[in-house]
Amino acid sequence: MKKLNRNLIILSALAATLSACTVGKKYSRTELNLPDQYRGQTQLTGDTVLLPWRTFFKDPTLTQLIEKALQRNAEVNAAVMTVQQLELNYKQARHALMPTLNLNAGANRTWLSSNSLNGSLSDQFLGTSYMDDYSVSLNLSWEADIWGKAKMQKAGALADYFAQKENLRALETRIISSVAQAYYNLIALDEQLRVAQRNVILGDSTLRIVQLQYQSAQVNALAVEQAVAQKKTAELLIPLAHQNIAVQENALSILCGNYPDSIARAGHFANIITSETFPAGPPALLLSRRPDVQAAEFAVMSANAKTGLAKAAMYPTFSITPSIGANSFKFNTWFNIPGSLIKTVGANLTQPLLQQRALRTRYKVAALEQEKAVTQFKQTVLTAVGEVSDALARTGYADERLNLAADKTKALNKATRHALLLYKSGMANYLEVLVAQNNALQNELEAIVIQREKLDAMTDLYRALGGGAEN
Repeated sequence: MKKLNRNLIILSALAATLSACTVGKKYSRTELNLPDQYRGQTQLTGDTVLLPWRTFFKDPTLTQLIEKALQRNAEVNAAVMTVQQLELNYKQARHALMPTLNLNAGANRTWLSSNSLNGSLSDQFLGTSYMDDYSVSLNLSWEADIWGKAKMQKAGALADYFAQKENLRALETRIISSVAQAYYNLIALDEQLRVAQRNVILGDSTLRIVQLQYQSAQVNALAVEQAVAQKKTAELLIPLAHQNIAVQENALSILCGNYPDSIARAGHFANIITSETFPAGPPALLLSRRPDVQAAEFAVMSANAKTGLAKAAMYPTFSITPSIGANSFKFNTWFNIPGSLIKTVGANLTQPLLQQRALRTRYKVAALEQEKAVTQFKQTVLTAVGEVSDALARTGYADERLNLAADKTKALNKATRHALLLYKSGMANYLEVLVAQNNALQNELEAIVIQREKLDAMTDLYRALGGGAEN
């Protein structure tokens, strides 16, 4: 017995010594070779503070829509529940390889054969044809964490949890941007509807002039038909605008977790105020700002832990299984201590043999998954830098385009007024009037598109830089 105890002590000490070993590699971020600045960026800031969306989007109607979307959107709610699941997985992983303690209690009665040795002994000594067995025991089982599996399981579960939290943040940022852009598109459609209605009125005025001239034989029927066609061109834009407004309102309602309905909004682009100050900084800050970038890196960490676990599965495991209890063939002597006391202790060293090929394959698959995660992380960073550069270019050049469109609008409005005056005085024909009006109409619509594209670009830049937390 002393020799057995001594051997158990030696094995336990060996297990404690080996538990400091680990087969998994410590995570280290892969080299990304990030540029010092985004393409076309002339000035960098050192600001690392994220811009809260309530600060960036200043329209109170828009902020109410965003709040509804974040609270009611089904995708967001599902992502929140996934985070909660992974949090529970992490809490469970924290207790990985902890000792297990089980209480077993039972009573059995076995009717023995009279021709068996146990049957004849039972009949001789107990005077019964059956034998009872009463037992209760506490069984402890503990696997020594020789290769650091508990630490790797905890690290993997924690990485999965944080990755999903970042995915949730990325989803919220995408929802915020989508709501804002849908809202801006609605206002742009309202502007286009107003432009169409103004041009219908202008076309009607032009048509009346042409009809009067036709009645006085100053122009032919072709001029009247052209004027009617020009008016119909503007009129066709009205039902199209109403159609697009209804479709966009339906989409925005669903995005906010509601059934299709009308959407309240600001009346004009002039009423929209957004922050044009972005904490851009160098591209390296995207590693801490962009939730999708952080989620991709956490995925690499999780894959690194799973690779270590797959490697550890190929190595032996050491476990100890002591137990203590009471056993008796009579109920009244069941807990007669120490007569009914039983004790057992076991030490097990398990080394997979025939499964080595399958375990090596599993390890290679895990290593490839880790390499794939690293590649996806690099691509996510590359895409993030590209999205910021694109948004910066679109935001910068949108102002230049708006200035040119404004100058063009002034020139075309002046040309339209002059064409009407010249036409009334007989110094211009009706075609020149119609061309001037059509050019003015198309330019107004184009200016609205540019204004919407600028707001979309600013929203994209906000999202590309990582968005911002709530106040």
